[in-house]
Amino acid sequence: MERYKRVLLKLSGEALAGEKKTGFDEETCIGVAKQVKSIVEAGTQVAIVIGGGNFWRGRTSETIDRYKADQIGILATIMNCIYVSDIFRYCGLKTVIYTPFECGDMSELFSKDKAVKALNKGKVVFLAGGTGHPYFSTDTATALRAIELDCEIIMMAKAIDGVYSADPKKDPSAVKYDRISLDELVEKGLQVIDSTASVMCLENKMPLLIFSLNEQNSIITNAGGHCTGTIVTT
Repeated sequence: MERYKRVLLKLSGEALAGEKKTGFDEETCIGVAKQVKSIVEAGTQVAIVIGGGNFWRGRTSETIDRYKADQIGILATIMNCIYVSDIFRYCGLKTVIYTPFECGDMSELFSKDKAVKALNKGKVVFLAGGTGHPYFSTDTATALRAIELDCEIIMMAKAIDGVYSADPKKDPSAVKYDRISLDELVEKGLQVIDSTASVMCLENKMPLLIFSLNEQNSIITNAGGHCTGTIVTT
């Protein structure tokens, strides 16, 4: 398969935290930046969404209102994008951060036209702040932005190397899928993305590629069209 021309790369906050599980692991972030620099120089345009789980997982708390918990999560994704964007700049990339609401001079207000123009100039576009509203996950924001920006595929870099029939940590007989449809994924109850994001991807024919961030040069390999994980078709 040919190299992807424009992708949305979804990074988990926990993955960027490394073994510490919280905050940032600078070596991991620099490694991601170097891989993204390589694929940008090879001609792939990259937009990035980062989860906030290295700072906040509000849904596990029953002592705080869901609305407020989600707002804290939204801010966590902005902190992540500011940090990772600056690591990317340190590694020689040009970046821009967009948020769905005014955020002082820390970001620009999201606009499809502006974001596409930045991508066409070779900038890495960071999409922070989710959808800007509580009750929507970063999965939903990922699907929304990928569709808006006419990306070819959503590349989801995770701690696991693809989609399995069951949790391989709990079930040694779990089978890894090289390819699976989104309909099958939903039917089997394999929770790769949330239901809202699934519906959006189905309706807009947006495929996903699930792969491990921990494998050497996995971003480079998968962006080049050589899948090391699981392709989720629509």
